[in-house]
Order: sequence, then C-alpha cells, then structure tokens
Amino acid sequence: MKQKFYIDLHKGLTSIYVLSLIFFFCAWENTNIFIYLALHGSYGILWILKSYIYPDRQWESKCSIWYGLFIWMGLSLYWISPYIIITQNIQSPNWYLALCIMIYIIGLFLHFTSDMQKFIQLKYNPNILIKNIMFSRLRNINYIGELLIYLGFSLLAMHWIPIAALSLFIICIWIPNMIKKDKSLSRYDDFDEYQKKSYSFLPFLW
Repeated sequence: MKQKFYIDLHKGLTSIYVLSLIFFFCAWENTNIFIYLALHGSYGILWILKSYIYPDRQWESKCSIWYGLFIWMGLSLYWISPYIIITQNIQSPNWYLALCIMIYIIGLFLHFTSDMQKFIQLKYNPNILIKNIMFSRLRNINYIGELLIYLGFSLLAMHWIPIAALSLFIICIWIPNMIKKDKSLSRYDDFDEYQKKSYSFLPFLW
C-alpha cells in the first residue's frame, strides 16, 4: 500500500480517538479537549481532502506493512496531547485558547496554500524551480505551516511531552527532508542564487 494510506487513515481517525477519550473519561466540561477536537479533527479531514485533490508526491510511494505500522506509531505521538488534557483536566484561560486557535489558523493557511502552489506549479511547469509567491523567502514554508498547526493544538495540553514529540519529528524527519530537498533542487542553475536570498525553515535563523 501507499504511505498515504496509513497517514490518511491515522489523521482521519483522530476525531474518533478524541471523542472516545471524551466518552470514556466523561470529559464533557473540559473546554480544552473540545477545542482540541475542533482543531486536530478539522486538520485530519482537510488533510484527507488535500491528499486526494492535490496529493504530495512523497506520500504516493508504496511501502511495506511494517513501515506503514512504523508511520502509524510515529503519528500516534501526536495523540498524547488529548490524553494529557483529559487525564490531567487541563483548563486554559481564554486568552491562551484564543492564542492556540490563532496559531493553528495561520499555520493552516501557510501549509495548505503553499502545498497547493507547489502542486499546481509542478503539474504545469514541472522543470522550473519553484521560488515565487509563498516560496520566495522560505524554501519550506509548508513545514512552517505544519509546525504552527501542530503547535496550535499541542500547546492546549500545557505540557512538555507533546512539544518534545513535535521536536522529535522536526529533528528526525523534517530537517533531513529539507536537506534532501535542497540537494535535489541544486540541479537547477538558479538554485544557488535562490538559496542565498531565502531561508530553509526558520526566518533569519536557518
């Protein structure tokens, strides 16, 4: 099966998982968990829609069931947050909830619009380096968007473990993918100039 099967299935089941926790622990009065459900749940639905409307090539490759289960286990680290929110009865002040929602929405815009641009340009101009609009200053702005998305609902747990899990993904998966991408883009004649004028991931840092 394709890698996207395991990813899409996991993201699609997020809402069911969170609702199951709410039912099991009777957490009907916890505002944080319902905001978490709205944020992470909607992200899962939007991801599946994106996966079929404008899929990412890297998830189209086939993999063994064992690697698929490895992907599943890795993504399950993101399910730690709702468990912490419910079992520790995390209740955040309204300003903090608003901040998390704002972070998530900004991340959603950056991630999905940049992925759409990349899909369209690769489809109609496959041999031209993508270095305009969303990618003019940040070569991996889609990852910036994804970071803000995960921060938006991970911060709702108000605990270090979800942040550590996200950091693990950044260090072990995202950054190696960015380096691999730069090596692939180096085949374009104008990449060196583009690289000098842009940042890989974090503005003004790297």
